[in-house]
Amino acid sequence: MPVRIGDAPLTRHDVVQVARFDAAVELSAAALDRIDTARAVIDGLAADPRPHYGISTGFGALANTAIGPEDRTRLQQSLIRSHAASSGEEIEREVVRGLMLLRLQTLATGRTGIRRATAELYAGMLNAGIHPVIGEYGSLGCSGDLAPLSHIALAAMGEGTVRVDRPGDGPLALATELLDASEALARAGLTPVVLAEKEGLALVNGTDGMLAMLCLALADLDKLLDTADLAAAMSVEGLLGTDAPFAAELMALRPHPGQVASAANIAALLADSPIVASHKGPEDTRVQDAYSLRCAPQVHGTARDTAAHAARVAEIELSSAIDNPVVLPDGRVVSNGNFHGAPVAAVLDFLGIAIADVASMSERRSDRFLDPARSYGLPPFLAHDPGVDSGLMIAQYTQAGIVSELKRLASPASVDSIPSSAMQEDHVSMGWGAARKLRRAVDGLGRVLAIEIMTAARGIELRDDAPGPRTGRVIEQLRALVPGVGPDRFLARDIEASVAFTVGGGALLGAGMLDRVESWSAREGESFRVGIEHEQQP
Repeated sequence: MPVRIGDAPLTRHDVVQVARFDAAVELSAAALDRIDTARAVIDGLAADPRPHYGISTGFGALANTAIGPEDRTRLQQSLIRSHAASSGEEIEREVVRGLMLLRLQTLATGRTGIRRATAELYAGMLNAGIHPVIGEYGSLGCSGDLAPLSHIALAAMGEGTVRVDRPGDGPLALATELLDASEALARAGLTPVVLAEKEGLALVNGTDGMLAMLCLALADLDKLLDTADLAAAMSVEGLLGTDAPFAAELMALRPHPGQVASAANIAALLADSPIVASHKGPEDTRVQDAYSLRCAPQVHGTARDTAAHAARVAEIELSSAIDNPVVLPDGRVVSNGNFHGAPVAAVLDFLGIAIADVASMSERRSDRFLDPARSYGLPPFLAHDPGVDSGLMIAQYTQAGIVSELKRLASPASVDSIPSSAMQEDHVSMGWGAARKLRRAVDGLGRVLAIEIMTAARGIELRDDAPGPRTGRVIEQLRALVPGVGPDRFLARDIEASVAFTVGGGALLGAGMLDRVESWSAREGESFRVGIEHEQQP
């Protein structure tokens, strides 16, 4: 069923469905009526001899320059061509789709003065799988994500380069063809737009890129923070830790919602574990476990609460109309500063800090498995034949390298600002940069947790007692991809298979923390199968 735009604000789930899973979109009748009403206001102001910003004037530092009727179409086109100034590696397909979708939602509010045909073209491009090529540099997160949004508007004008979807070689595979925008639109039966007054501004003044990346990151973290609890439970089990610190009565003494939720997850995962039961008596003389085991709910819970705060910010942004100037219900067209990305930039940075902390704790738990002085009877590095074999020694190096980078990525982008537009835009949010580094941080967290699960699984299998039923199923399903203890083998292949299993949702499915796989993207699902097939090769 298509995602309807204009009857109610989009949800984070809607954004993910369109951006990541290619759900179709449609504009509601109410949205089209609002668009027509606002456009009539703009048309009236265009005929007014007095100057109006963005309608009959230049932009930014050139706002005081009046533009005659004969030059206004060229003004809008020049704005888009000059602002489509990104550089660097292409941003991801799902980010481009999210960017397009969220700009379309703002157009549907009837606060931008766009024409109906322009909004309908954006919907048509999304549904046809036409995605402008956008470099990762160019947005300062103020006056919106100007350069990325300009590339989309440029494609709508029939200019620039786009990627067009076409079927790939596999059942879930998707390939793209690089085309001129004019040819891609023609193939899809879409007509390029000739921009009228105000439309150029309406298409580029928004925080849509950073918001799209926030929504996608939150969807990933919904799974990864559950995965962190699972990894911690497996490490507690494999390192002969106790489940006592996770009791609900202890969490009630400090009832942060995220901490309570993480503790409940870990306790439930450890329930009925023969390994945990094997050392609950007086024979276990340890008073308390290391912080990386005992304090997992506190660290994971902080990340959960951070994500909850970020989700609230996202919900507000998704219900907003961000443009400058905006058309108000009483017909006034008013300049404003709502395009400033500060609210989104701050939570993007906040999430990066939380992710670094969760990953850092995960790496510490993994390291304990590899050190015979701290692993309570496990062989050095969990090696099959220590000395001849190195076991998982270097897997921890990989974790450490990622965690070190995550700490660097946790340095906030939103505290920086470089003035632009001849000092008219003298304070910017750098929210786009915060979003770009968050995407890398989310990827790093998934890899660190996957290595911990792989390590904990091997440690648990080396114990005399059986694991709990839920962690046991995780290990059983992981073994379809990654063999257990044995002579050293090509470790990178095991790590990548573990990452596909973990990030793709396989670990959560095994643990009963995910009841279906619809949250996998086509790309994740494909990599998961490739991992299985790769491991089965002789």
